[in-house]
Amino acid sequence: METSAQGPQQQILSKTFTDNTLTTPSSLNNNNNKKFEAKEEEQQDSLSLAVMMNNSNQQHIEDHKSKTNKNYLLLLVVNYVCLFLGSTSSTLLSKFYFNHKGSSRWVSTCVQTGGFPLLIIPIYLPYFLKCTERKPFTHFTKKLLILSVFVGIMLGINNLLFSWGNSYLPVSTSSLLLSSQLVFNLILSVLIVKQKVTFSNLNCVILLTLSSVLLALASSNDKPTNISRAKYFIGFFCTIGAGLLFALYLPVMEKIYKKVYCYQMVMEMQLLMQVVATILACIGMALDGGFSEMMKESRELFDKGPTWYWVTVFSNVISWQLCFMGTAGMVFLTSSLTGGICMTALLAINVLGGVLVYKDEFGGMKVVSTALCCWGFCSYVYGLYVKMKEEGKEKKEVEKSIHVREMVHMVNDIP
Repeated sequence: METSAQGPQQQILSKTFTDNTLTTPSSLNNNNNKKFEAKEEEQQDSLSLAVMMNNSNQQHIEDHKSKTNKNYLLLLVVNYVCLFLGSTSSTLLSKFYFNHKGSSRWVSTCVQTGGFPLLIIPIYLPYFLKCTERKPFTHFTKKLLILSVFVGIMLGINNLLFSWGNSYLPVSTSSLLLSSQLVFNLILSVLIVKQKVTFSNLNCVILLTLSSVLLALASSNDKPTNISRAKYFIGFFCTIGAGLLFALYLPVMEKIYKKVYCYQMVMEMQLLMQVVATILACIGMALDGGFSEMMKESRELFDKGPTWYWVTVFSNVISWQLCFMGTAGMVFLTSSLTGGICMTALLAINVLGGVLVYKDEFGGMKVVSTALCCWGFCSYVYGLYVKMKEEGKEKKEVEKSIHVREMVHMVNDIP
């Protein structure tokens, strides 16, 4: 009886002894490490949650740049449509103004940024519609203000160069010359924002450079009959200068936009830049008697009459705002190089518009130049496609490796 009674006790003691022998110092350390890691993860999760709650509005706004945001694609499409409509219509309207005896380059310069009050709509509308809790101009630092003023001065000079170039050149020639800004854009993007150089980038640069050289060789047979050779080449080099300045503007803005965390703030910076550029244009107009010249031009010089004159001016104001808003949005949502590529894609439309609307000459040299421009653009787009495909493959491999690691951890955690 004693033996049978002691059996269960011995079994219990044996089991206890076995469990204790299994609990070695190394296993205790492992258990303690696991508990410590679990506790640390919980603390990190709590801290992350607290940060997200404290900065919920900022996180919501930062998602404007995130490709996983449901509104990202919509915002991107809206900005490209604005760029498409603004670029095409502003080029044709500017040429319409000069073709019908409009001669004030200060007027043409001023209308490019004179519609800055229209930017109040994308700045304040999201706040009033409760799409964001951020009040307009919140966290707009003194540094951003100084940068906006500096870029605004650069933008004002660029607008003047563009007006001079567009007044002396056919639309098709000025559009193709502006394709050179993509070459400058790539080089300056490498220097300023450390853009990676790829085969598609270099191929695009070479093809667009050849396109500009061919256009320059054909320039002597392309000048309008009422423009002297000297003025034609002034327009030629002013357009090149405008392309260079705009190519500098894009990567500079990309670098500045890295400090900006929402689309509304991009529009706020655009508002200040255009105010500065408009003030610069108005000072030039005042010193050169441009305001009185504008009134005289509308009544006496513009051959379509005062009504069509003011319709042209105000239509140009709206079209330029669409163009600048679309450009800024593309740079913010993607990159300066992609923004330049999108603008280059519209050059063929501008060239076609100049030929169809204004009967600009489109000889063999321009055909070859346009073909090279399109070839360069297509090669770049193909390079982007290959890059996105490789990034997608790498992302899948990373997700697969993470999944395998999680499975291994789950197996190891099984007692």
